[in-house]
Amino acid sequence: MALTPADKAELFGGFDVDGHAEEAAANWGGTPAWTESQRRTSSYGKDEWRRCLAESGEISRGLAALMAAQVPASSKEAMDLAEEHRRHITRWFYDCTSEIHRGLGELYVTDARFTASLDQAAKGLAHYLRDAINANAAR
Repeated sequence: MALTPADKAELFGGFDVDGHAEEAAANWGGTPAWTESQRRTSSYGKDEWRRCLAESGEISRGLAALMAAQVPASSKEAMDLAEEHRRHITRWFYDCTSEIHRGLGELYVTDARFTASLDQAAKGLAHYLRDAINANAAR
């Protein structure tokens, strides 16, 4: 179900969904993960996107709270939320293996746009999430 420009603005705010999709297609188009993500998300309407975004926000808020409480990213609590983050991607987009998840963690801290987006919830969250992802993948 195609979202209208108004739907995209309501759901994603100032995030350029279409521009990001074009860049992602150029980088990963044709990979099994990309193909699966396109297949799944093409059927999402506003309700599915709202649930997906709410779930993502809940994970981010949990990580931000741990970070604010100075709980190490290598703690069980942070690793459990990193695992929930990985499962969230698998549930909504594609099979996110630990290896793929580590790559995403690196992208979150090397691409300023991802860092800025994640750090809206809490400054430093992108690095904390990356560290929790790496700890989770190693356990």
